[in-house]
Amino acid sequence: MKYEILHRPSFSLLEVELERGEEVQAEAGAMVHMSPTIKLETKAKGGVFGALKRSMLGGESFFVNTFRAEDGPGSIGLAPPYMGDIEAFELDGTLYAQSGAFLASYGDIDIDTKWGGAKTFFGREGLFLLKMSGRGIVFLSSFGAIYKKELHNERFVIDTGHMVAFSEGLNFNVKRVGGLKSTLFSGEGLVAEFYGTGTLYIQTRSMDSFLGWLVPHLPKRD
Repeated sequence: MKYEILHRPSFSLLEVELERGEEVQAEAGAMVHMSPTIKLETKAKGGVFGALKRSMLGGESFFVNTFRAEDGPGSIGLAPPYMGDIEAFELDGTLYAQSGAFLASYGDIDIDTKWGGAKTFFGREGLFLLKMSGRGIVFLSSFGAIYKKELHNERFVIDTGHMVAFSEGLNFNVKRVGGLKSTLFSGEGLVAEFYGTGTLYIQTRSMDSFLGWLVPHLPKRD
């Protein structure tokens, strides 16, 4: 399997080339194009109950598409539903990601949901995390560009809506910034304070902030 991420960082497209017999799994609705040699199989990944758990709790689709090169080598183009970047993670262990970040995977990757803790209940983005374990490559998407922050036994605070993923060795607590008054008038709300040693992946835009800006500009019904 070979891959290339095109048109970064605003309108990224994942281009995957498969040899005969190879396959890649992708989020439902992510396919942009594919070769006629590629066969598509749609199923509930991990069984019906496992898929339902991921769909309801992790923000992912109930069904996952498997693209397999059966009739010879071929290519697939994959993209998330929103503008932003795509990052490839070569996995040999465990990685945690925000709900809805999963785009595709290659290899022996298990995807499950992880309860983020009672303190994250009021944070829509942080309610559930995706726990990805195994060996292979995971492709995650973001709203905006992705940059990483290395932590070395230290603490770092980000808005919950800007978290994409983080590696093992990091933990976090979710808390409010200031009191209710400052939350209402500053536009800031929940933040995640990460601590430990590992890598934190951050997106430069927040979907909630974007929607908060967009909705007042939409035409109002009479």
